[in-house]
Amino acid sequence: MSKQEVQSVMVKVADPSALGLFGLAMVTLVASTQKMGVTTGLSYVIPWAIFLGAFAQLMAGVFDYKKDNLFGGTAFCAYGFFWLAVASSWLINLGVFGETLKGAVDTHQLGYAFFGYLIFSVIMTVGATQTNKVLLLDFIFIDLLFIGLGFSTLGIAEHTMHNLAAYSELIISFISFYGVAANVINHMFKRVVLPVGKPVKFGAAKRAVLSETGSKA
Repeated sequence: MSKQEVQSVMVKVADPSALGLFGLAMVTLVASTQKMGVTTGLSYVIPWAIFLGAFAQLMAGVFDYKKDNLFGGTAFCAYGFFWLAVASSWLINLGVFGETLKGAVDTHQLGYAFFGYLIFSVIMTVGATQTNKVLLLDFIFIDLLFIGLGFSTLGIAEHTMHNLAAYSELIISFISFYGVAANVINHMFKRVVLPVGKPVKFGAAKRAVLSETGSKA
């Protein structure tokens, strides 16, 4: 019997982080203006939630998975699906899917969903310590956003929590725009023009101390 030759083909994929961060930056910018009362209504927020918040991040997440980037793929896809769910919730509230669904809304369910995403975001924040300072800062404010959304939706310290969510969302937008700029400009100039900060190496420092202690023993 002849041995069958196995060939593997590697498909090179560009870093999709800039696209994902741009989607996040745009949707949080538009949504935060509604929360702060700068703009009114949700009709024009929904398209940005679907196409930038959802589809752009989902596309970035899929390509991150292709690059074997578990962290980026999980983050972008999870938040992409979040914006699809939020946009659907807004559409239900606006009566797009009929009065029956609109009349059966219990906003507490949305509040608990926000807390579920808070748990997820805290997990991702821990992971972000091993990426860079810009992403870590983004995730910290995402945590604050979900704290604000969760408590305000449940009617707990509603005004304060609503403001926390609004301003956290705006800051997320600014940080994400910086992340887009850093990704694209640093790549094009082949050097660090806009720094993103090194990972938090508390684990490595601890290992170094343990190693040094062991060598002296």
